[in-house]
Amino acid sequence: MVSNGFKPLIGLTTYLEPTRFGVWDVEAAVLHGVYVDGIVRAGGVPVLLPPASDGYAELLSVVDGLGLTGGADVDPSRYGQEPHETTYTRPARDTFEFALLDGALGAGIPVLGVCRGMQVLNVALGGTLSQHLPESAGSAEHQPARAVFGATSVRLEQGSRAASILGAVTKCHCYHHQAVDKLGDGLNAVGWSGDGQIEAIEMPGDAFVLGVQWHPEQDNDDRRLFAALVAAAAQRKGSS
Repeated sequence: MVSNGFKPLIGLTTYLEPTRFGVWDVEAAVLHGVYVDGIVRAGGVPVLLPPASDGYAELLSVVDGLGLTGGADVDPSRYGQEPHETTYTRPARDTFEFALLDGALGAGIPVLGVCRGMQVLNVALGGTLSQHLPESAGSAEHQPARAVFGATSVRLEQGSRAASILGAVTKCHCYHHQAVDKLGDGLNAVGWSGDGQIEAIEMPGDAFVLGVQWHPEQDNDDRRLFAALVAAAAQRKGSS
């Protein structure tokens, strides 16, 4: 929680999905409300970013931090693979988020990637993904059933940014059938589940660039990751 009265603006990427409003069934830019609540409770002001086809620099110019949210799988063509039969993609969202992330990294804007957001970060920096863990790892524990979150304990690397926020071990909600395979350039793996899957990655150094494979927005009692993003955004704003 920031303490100087300044509330940084945190951009949150949104889904472009079929949505129903009253009698209307339309495609809309939407986001689970728990992300919004997480930023508010952490002392920030959420700004929902629609997956527009351009204007990335203009969008980034009005936010102090960036949250890449969960959602559909990253198009495997971005890391040189054909799609697995279970892979489902949203190419327009990929185009938007990869460009937005590139701009944020170039501008030094703090970034937190959640689930898909961590995978976007990894692929954007040259990494690859395992497309279906039940097949590649023989485990369905990370996505136990449709719309059911799994309970996972993640071990975090001593001295990492993630561990400084969450401690040596954190319990979390997970829902993913894909995971990091080859790590992206300039990233460190800093968190692992019990079966050895990479659950957290970060960029070393002073820049706040962190990705987690789990869903911190689902835990109403633990807002530490959102608070860390808000604090990093406030610090950057205060030093600019």
